Amino acid sequence: MKPLVLTSMSGFHFTVSSYAEVTIPFAFRFVWGQLPSPDKLAAYLGPGSGEHGSGSQWSDYVDWTMRGGKTRTKLALIDFCRNYDVVEFWFDPSPNDQLLLVWLLDYFHSDPDIATKLTVRLLDCSLHEIDHKRSDPYEVLEAEVTGAEFETAGMVWHAYREPTPEACFGLLRKDLGALPLLKPALRNLLEELPSASTGLGATEMRMLELIARGYEHVNTLFHIHELRRTCIFNEWEHGYLLERLAHGPTPAVAGLDDELRTISQEKLGARHPLFLRSRLSPTEFCEAVVAHEADFSRHNPIDRWWGGTHLTNDRLWRYDPVLTRSWARGDEAP
Repeated sequence: MKPLVLTSMSGFHFTVSSYAEVTIPFAFRFVWGQLPSPDKLAAYLGPGSGEHGSGSQWSDYVDWTMRGGKTRTKLALIDFCRNYDVVEFWFDPSPNDQLLLVWLLDYFHSDPDIATKLTVRLLDCSLHEIDHKRSDPYEVLEAEVTGAEFETAGMVWHAYREPTPEACFGLLRKDLGALPLLKPALRNLLEELPSASTGLGATEMRMLELIARGYEHVNTLFHIHELRRTCIFNEWEHGYLLERLAHGPTPAVAGLDDELRTISQEKLGARHPLFLRSRLSPTEFCEAVVAHEADFSRHNPIDRWWGGTHLTNDRLWRYDPVLTRSWARGDEAP
């Protein structure tokens, strides 16, 4: 029997390949916004019903038409996996993929008997770069899932869900070698915490640096990896970050289409051409931030999530590369 493949949306092309019997892609973006509640995640992995909404249960993203019709979709994911001799995890080195991997391994840890079926593929490139029509997937290194993998995954997943980033920072001093792609991903995630000097994460700072150097088109900022250097966020998330830089009380970026203020963030199709027609330029404040002479958070509201940590101006955890916390004036540390 061919393997069952669990992957991210980056590995969606498995659904049209002949490699897997069934491919289950997971669409959660754990690097952006508030994390789903434990109840929501449990329901997503649990048995289906006629009442759950589209996209709220694991079977909704499976292309059942390619596999002879929709079958066994009322099962919980772990029970569905029992029908297969081999269950393979295909997640690339990107932080969101690694978070999906540790979340799923933590879920399967509840049933150690299934561990004999589980295999993690160790990719050194993006899933987009793997062409399953021309290359042999078996060339990708694999590792069996043992107690060490389960323990490491659970440790990282639960640390990331904590209301402060302290536990994740502490993991940098621990051995995460059972899942060797985790530690680089964790460092990249920590670098998205506000900087001690600028109040911005690595992706925001890199966008400002490029705009200050004369790059005025969003396609360059969002898509050219060699220039961007960061690998955390997708195109739309980059757009949300850029809006925060351009549309705050003290803008660091000029030229972003002002009509974006009036269109809901969920209306991606309507927003896309507005980004494309924007011509970006740095403000004087941008130049000061890029020179580390101004702190963006001192002049603009901060309200975003980093894992389970809610970052605000008066509760601003900073990483540079030691972890510190900014307290609101008049507040006292516990």
